[in-house]
Amino acid sequence: MIGSLYGKLEEQREGYVILNVKDVGYKVHVSRETLSALPATESSLKLLTYLHVRENELDLYGFSSQGELEMFELLIRISGIGPKGALSILSVASPKDLRIAILGGDDKLLTKVSGIGKKTAQKIILELKGKVEELGVEEGETAPEELSQKQDAIDALVALGYTRAHAREALSQVSGDVADVETRVKEALKLLGRKR
Repeated sequence: MIGSLYGKLEEQREGYVILNVKDVGYKVHVSRETLSALPATESSLKLLTYLHVRENELDLYGFSSQGELEMFELLIRISGIGPKGALSILSVASPKDLRIAILGGDDKLLTKVSGIGKKTAQKIILELKGKVEELGVEEGETAPEELSQKQDAIDALVALGYTRAHAREALSQVSGDVADVETRVKEALKLLGRKR
């Protein structure tokens, strides 16, 4: 089992990277969130990895954090959710937001993933609720009722042309005192405008 890789980031493509480790280029599938957090090409990079073995194929999946890897491993244990499906879920929401949605029984976040309907979303919540509770709650996590507002703000920024990762990053910098969605979006737009 390959638990992690450390090397030089050679290439970034939609859905995967090529990581050069001692002159061997490893193709590693990554989520949009991990992809958006990567350093520039030719930089050193360490990814936690999961090796998926099939009859005639070996696929490596890479993660920038332990939390993302743990959530991926929980998702692929669910019947009908394979590694690609789990990666699609992690591309729509961070592990933290997924954990909050699962604990709050909120299936709206999961139904945003292509190919996941209400029934599958509810199955994921049902199967993972106890396991997510065992992982514990991270300090500073949003309450389930606040997650819906946060998702509305992310959706608004995505509709304006920003990526989910950039929208989440900007909203994380908006003061916690800002309550309504409209004001959060305006504050996030100010932050995103500075980066352009």
